[in-house]
Amino acid sequence: MTKLDATHDPARKSWVRSANLGDTDFPIQNLPFGVFRRAEGGARGGVAIGDQILDLAAAADAGLFSGLAGEAAKASAAPKLNDLMALGTRSASALREQSSELLRADGPDRARSERYAERLLVPMREATLELPAAIGAFTDFLCSIYHTGRMGRGNLPPAFKHLPIAYNSRASSVRVSGEAVTRPKGQYRIETGEIRFGPEPWLDFELELAIFIGAGNPLGSPIPIAEAADHIFGYCLLNDWSARGIQRWESQPLGPFLSKSFSTSVSPWIVTADALAPFRAPAFTRDADDPPPMPHLASPADQESGGIDIGLEAYLATPKMRERGLAPPRVTKTKSTALYWTFAQMVAHHASNGCNLRSGDLIASGTESGPTDESRACIAELNDNGSTPVQLGGGETRIWLEDGDEVIFRGRAERPGHIAIGFGECRGRIAPPINS
Repeated sequence: MTKLDATHDPARKSWVRSANLGDTDFPIQNLPFGVFRRAEGGARGGVAIGDQILDLAAAADAGLFSGLAGEAAKASAAPKLNDLMALGTRSASALREQSSELLRADGPDRARSERYAERLLVPMREATLELPAAIGAFTDFLCSIYHTGRMGRGNLPPAFKHLPIAYNSRASSVRVSGEAVTRPKGQYRIETGEIRFGPEPWLDFELELAIFIGAGNPLGSPIPIAEAADHIFGYCLLNDWSARGIQRWESQPLGPFLSKSFSTSVSPWIVTADALAPFRAPAFTRDADDPPPMPHLASPADQESGGIDIGLEAYLATPKMRERGLAPPRVTKTKSTALYWTFAQMVAHHASNGCNLRSGDLIASGTESGPTDESRACIAELNDNGSTPVQLGGGETRIWLEDGDEVIFRGRAERPGHIAIGFGECRGRIAPPINS
């Protein structure tokens, strides 16, 4: 696992003033990667710092990076970050480290960096954030024992405690935060047993964490658990929008299909494993009678620090709230430490049969539900499978998501003695179905 270094120093400040505010998601200790576009130019890679974006290509052109970081910055000039991801974690780490040196208030390069500030920094309000990678494959896991138990009404799939369960979802419909989510149409069965085709009546969200794969592996060559973390480029928030009516009807025996493939939202900034080093946590503590992980999924280092302590929240804004100028209420508060399986175990399991993972592949955790009522991370759990309305305040309730509703995810890692870092937001607003 990544060790702490000078980039994590809580005393380090940036000459970008907004990066030093206590409520920012993007202090100098974070420096996540993303892709942005300005009105007059093409898409390119950048680093979030406060309310600004460090233009990596501009910094490279100014000669501000060298060595591995210079190579990585040039790779970031592309409209997607796949080339940067393919270079591996050492190159990404070098780029983050030199970016920290360029941006720190007491750095030797401050005067030189500030001279180029107008060329290097782009206000976020003037940029459009885009999907950070060309996603060739998207795999969604099912790693919360609490979500799995509630959705199964107390029953776990037989394999759940032996391997991280997953299904291959649809990469082409992954969209960046802020894009509308069109209510899907499909077949579903109502209480009387009648089968209907039409707009999904029981639309849901799922609050998840996800990783982007950095360097891949050749077809036929598994990834050992001890090396799995080296294949993780970074982390983002993910909303696995779910059509529960379609899902319940179609899922036997092969699992979700149209109920998941209509849209998936991800946050635009990828927080690196380096930035999350201060917030590592032990893997989930299994019950004494649970089976231990099999050897290809077992690593002492991963058990010691393969988890991550990230606070995750979901908010729901209705059209009436927006009309009245009301802040959206929080409906979920959970933590990523509730996952039964670590991301390294997900990666190792995914490749254990020789499956080739590729740079830019997206792997999600599954719904990040915890043990408490407030940590239920989807509406199907919050409403007890449709039986109890979710109270939103102001006289409003929801059984399922309605057209015009907007779901907002936020994630933040906090620990005493360290500077908190965040993920930005993952938003999506429900649009009515397209008539056909």
